[in-house]
Amino acid sequence: MCDYSLHFVASRPAKVGDKLVTTKFGNSITGGFAAIGEPNVAVCLLPGTEVAFEQEVEVDHAFGRLLPRLRFGRIEASVARFRQINMDQPHTHHDALEFPNGQVVPLTRLREGQFATVLQLPASPKPLDGRGSAELPAPTRTEFVD
Repeated sequence: MCDYSLHFVASRPAKVGDKLVTTKFGNSITGGFAAIGEPNVAVCLLPGTEVAFEQEVEVDHAFGRLLPRLRFGRIEASVARFRQINMDQPHTHHDALEFPNGQVVPLTRLREGQFATVLQLPASPKPLDGRGSAELPAPTRTEFVD
């Protein structure tokens, strides 16, 4: 999904293997991912999409650029899963990354110029009954006897 603030930016869905860069879009109040070679096109991720960064992820932090050796604004991870947050608040940013340590960071806080690759898209349900229904069957209880 692309955040509400990217509605006036050209966009396309992410594909496995896409090479992305974090950016701020010129005709928007926000930032996100653009594909390498397509700086004015937002690449929209679905919740559950997994991305791998070339280096540890950095967020904008007031002291991060002044004192880089102290690692302000660094997240000690280079892989993340895309998710949406604050969906009950219609006029706030929803796009975020969740890191293995549980930390959730809005995309708008990512430092520009970081490179990532789309590793995996979320699984979509497949029809199970041959009629196009994607509903899963009700779970059944199996008892094991020794």
